[in-house]
Order: sequence, then structure tokens, then C-alpha cells
Amino acid sequence: MLDVSAPPLRGPVLFDQQWLDLAFLHWAVSPSDVAPLLPPGTRPDVIDGVTFVGLVPFHMRRAGFGRGLPVPWFGDFLETNVRLYSLDEAGRHGVVFRSLEAERLATVLGARWGYRIPYVWSRMAVERQGRRRRWSSRRRWPDRNLRCDIEIRIGDPVQATELDVFVTARWGMHSRLAGRTLWTPNTHAPWPLHRAELVRLDDELLSAAGFRLDRAPDLPVRWSPGVRTQFGLPTVI
Repeated sequence: MLDVSAPPLRGPVLFDQQWLDLAFLHWAVSPSDVAPLLPPGTRPDVIDGVTFVGLVPFHMRRAGFGRGLPVPWFGDFLETNVRLYSLDEAGRHGVVFRSLEAERLATVLGARWGYRIPYVWSRMAVERQGRRRRWSSRRRWPDRNLRCDIEIRIGDPVQATELDVFVTARWGMHSRLAGRTLWTPNTHAPWPLHRAELVRLDDELLSAAGFRLDRAPDLPVRWSPGVRTQFGLPTVI
């Protein structure tokens, strides 16, 4: 099992943000299907012969540069990402993003052109009624009108299983910038997880990311109230 406690960041904090009110939906996929989509120097992170693709809606809050310096308005938005799970030669277990829907155009442009993270601009909303959550998005640019609608019902707290830890205890991101593969570390408290029931899923983001999955998630759906996260400086691998 991966370590549920993050290693401390070395050096200054690059970004500080809160990831709140999340759902984790995951499907098992073949490592051979994932490998071509990962940056050079990384490979699919595998457990029991499979890897996973995740669909994760949440609320980004108080995002900003440095430590505890949120950017007003621009640092508060909804996001839904499609992510893969990676491993590099140094043994670092990370994520690779295939797409990240966000409702702030300035954030999308800054992330795409400044850091080459595949953010896309979308019209997004969330409905919260007691234990019910519904996230919806419609892509504006690029690939206009791709949609994603997710509705869950939140259950009781749950002790993380080995598979829960595998898809949540990720202490960095692998990405590609200027022909080089980067590792950007992050740190946060262990995820507090709850059981969740999937009520509705109408999604085109997974297919657009290269995965045609006409079935319910393969892992139990989880919800989390969230964590505060800090990112360190990237290094070339």
C-alpha cells in the first residue's frame, strides 16, 4: 500500500489551494492503453495487473501563488478532471491529467500556455441538497459542448481500502513542458473519505480523453469534504 502521509515539500511553496467537496469515480483500464498517453520517463502505475482512469469533480478554493496568498475570484472555481496514474524511475507515484474542465477563462489560459496543463474552459455548476451532490459542465473551448453530469448521494465515513489509497495518495504530478518531463510535488493531509452512491452519470469527457467506458465505475465511488494542498517547485526527471 502507498504511504497515506505526504513527504514534506523541499523548498518554497509554489501554489496553495483547497480542494473541496470532491467525488472520485474510477474505471480499471489496461496499462497498454494508458502507456502512450504518459510523458516520457513515466509508465502506468499498476495494481493487480490494471491501472485506472479517474473522473473527479470538485470545488477549487483559495488558490494562489506562494503560501496562503489566494487570488480573489480567479482562485475560486469548479473543476472536473480526467486523470491517469503514473510512476517514474525514482519510484514517485503521480497523476497525469488528460483534461481539466474549469470555469475561469484566465485560469485556463494561464495553465495551458504557462505550464502546459490541459485545462479547458467550461460552463459549470454544482447543486448541493443535504447529502446529494450534482456537478454539471458544458465545454466552451476547445471541443465545444462536450458535457459531463455527475450526481451522487453521500454516505457514511469509510476507512480507506488499498485501492482507495492507490488512487488518492498521490504526492505529485507528471507533466510535459518544453520537451521535458516534469515532476511537481504536492503535500496535503490524508483524504477523509465517505461512501457514495452514483445516482446519475452522463459523461463525454472520458471518451474525449481516449477511453470508451460504457459501464459503471469499477471502484466504489467515494466523496470527500476535501483537503488543503500545497505544491512545490517542479524538477526535470
